[in-house]
Amino acid sequence: MVVQGQQRRRRRYGRGFPVSPVVAPVVAVVVAVTAGGCGPAGASPGADAGAAAAAVREAPDALARAGTSKARTSMEMATGGTRVTIRGEGAYDFAARHGQLKVVLPKDAAGGSSHRPITELLAPGALYMKNRGAGVPADKWVRVDTTTLADGNLVTGGATDPAAAAELLRGAERVTYVGEEELAGVPVTHYRGVTDLGRAARAASPQVRGALAAAAKGFAQDAVPFDAYLDREGRLRKVRHRFSFTNEGRTVAVASTTLLYDFGVPVVVRLPPRKDIYAGKIEA
Repeated sequence: MVVQGQQRRRRRYGRGFPVSPVVAPVVAVVVAVTAGGCGPAGASPGADAGAAAAAVREAPDALARAGTSKARTSMEMATGGTRVTIRGEGAYDFAARHGQLKVVLPKDAAGGSSHRPITELLAPGALYMKNRGAGVPADKWVRVDTTTLADGNLVTGGATDPAAAAELLRGAERVTYVGEEELAGVPVTHYRGVTDLGRAARAASPQVRGALAAAAKGFAQDAVPFDAYLDREGRLRKVRHRFSFTNEGRTVAVASTTLLYDFGVPVVVRLPPRKDIYAGKIEA
């Protein structure tokens, strides 16, 4: 298959997950392992459901006002009694809607050496990856149009775009106040609820709307359970979304967690020039 920045979504998640050859290693890891072995402003403790939902839905705006932060991501995939975790670390600019992550894949089913970390550049409507492997030269990048991915890159990149993770909360429903907690020394308010993908896509910022709209069409179910932790300024400090899809007849449960900290750090992202983007065939 030729990678040219646009990839056609062929099937809905409920009918089988269309694994793009660009992002296949992320889901393939789970399949291989299975085969090889078995309180913010406006909210307070006891706040009613309406106030809790409003606080959660406004979290993306608080991040945009904060500007930038460092980010850690974790994506746990479970299928057939086997669980693997993909981790990422980097920084994100919520005003410019771009960032950079270094994503580490788990070892293969045979227990071989770890994969080289994949560098991911996140931009509105696009995902760039380096050290992709599978026949891609080491000095080349792969570009994916996230508005054509069936999940809007909520899952298949191995790390949910931090902006998308936050913007998903604009569709928050049935939000409940869990309690006051401390996260890495920071007081936070814990909320739990379900976000509606379609509603989130309609309410999302323009830079993220296309990817979330693709996800709303691609997932068989619109409801995505979440846990969100907001600090005293209403900024999202941690969010955990739970997705599920079917791949090659197996149901894959995914828990995607995003941690945000060190707000205000400098974030510089330089997208690769066209000559450095690979446009050849990618091995299966």
